[in-house]
Amino acid sequence: MSDVGSAASSWSRQPESAPRTDQGIHIASGVHNDSLDHDPSEEAAASKLWAVYVSEAEKYDKSLVESWKSDMEGMLIFAGLFSASLTAFITESYKTLVPDSGDSTVQLLTQISQQLAAAANGSAVPPFAPKTHFAPPATSLVCNALWFISLGLSLTCALVATLLEQWARDFLHRADMRSSPVIRARIFSYLYYGLKRFNMHTVVDVIPLLLHASLCFFFAGLVAFLLPINIAIAGLAAAILAIVVGVYVLLTVLPMWHLDCPYRTPLSNACWRLSQYITMLWRQQYTFPGDRRAKEVTTPGPTIVEAMAKQAMEVSPARSTRDKRALVWTVKSLADDNELEPFVEAIPDVLWGPDHRRHAYVAHIQSLLHTSDLQLLGRIEGLLRSCDSGLLSQDDRARRQATCFKALWAISSLMSDPDSS
Repeated sequence: MSDVGSAASSWSRQPESAPRTDQGIHIASGVHNDSLDHDPSEEAAASKLWAVYVSEAEKYDKSLVESWKSDMEGMLIFAGLFSASLTAFITESYKTLVPDSGDSTVQLLTQISQQLAAAANGSAVPPFAPKTHFAPPATSLVCNALWFISLGLSLTCALVATLLEQWARDFLHRADMRSSPVIRARIFSYLYYGLKRFNMHTVVDVIPLLLHASLCFFFAGLVAFLLPINIAIAGLAAAILAIVVGVYVLLTVLPMWHLDCPYRTPLSNACWRLSQYITMLWRQQYTFPGDRRAKEVTTPGPTIVEAMAKQAMEVSPARSTRDKRALVWTVKSLADDNELEPFVEAIPDVLWGPDHRRHAYVAHIQSLLHTSDLQLLGRIEGLLRSCDSGLLSQDDRARRQATCFKALWAISSLMSDPDSS
């Protein structure tokens, strides 16, 4: 074993982790693959190999399923509260769809009063007024239609969220039914590719999308409900609806221009795929057959997660700045000597190879040394002095001293090297 598409929930939540890939292994010529299925000794020999797969797949799948379950629990709570509140509104609004019995009573009392008055005065009894045909106002029809649609979507969201929790539990249960690593590995792979085949990630993204659509229908129905009561209040509700929809659209398309944007909606992945498809069609239309890029335009572009990973790894001044900030934050967060020691131990390997100087991270180490509030050299010296505290064993003391001396030597050689400046 993520556009909700939040994807959807997926962006949707997709959180959003990269999908797990299980690469097949080509059997050497002359060895038939079916022999592995009939020879128990071959299966036993492959147990350690498949145990590695099971370990990695189990961590990925459990993390994915737990994220789904936590998302669905939040959806269920919100959908339940929202449905209860919406039911209270519908209880009042549906009455406008049927004739008011109070109006009929008033009409009958008025007719009786007129007849009694005519009998007392000796005048002609007025004819009985025919019952008028009742037609609900258009605003009432629109309001109730939108609110009933909203209630249906909210309840559907709750139902699918409940089913998804059950599906997630069943997935983990069926994968853990066997103890043999080979059997568990094949069950994991079989179930995961079934999950991909039936687009369960898309279902996860659709669930929050249902709830979002339900909220949108509710606000639209609220505008129709308030319109015959007070135009000013209805206008205020319409303005709130417009702002909410505008912000939702902005959050949907923002990750398409800024891949590091943390905001997304279940429609973000779908919009990204649509933009990639439109881009592919446009390139096909305006690319000449002899162009060397003609083959590239026939393949779909990367997913939004792949594009984000590519941009994060792309060599650029922005990446270098991010790396420096990350290392500065790392040193600041290492409050204990035991936490600082692995970082100090890595410094010589970053600056020196077996027989040559490494230059990729020279600027990063220099940035750490020149950041005044870090005091990296002072912290390394403090780490070295901690060896005399008497709290370390002889082996740990020797290892820490060697670590500190190597780091100080690497930093001093960096400062004395004119090419590093």
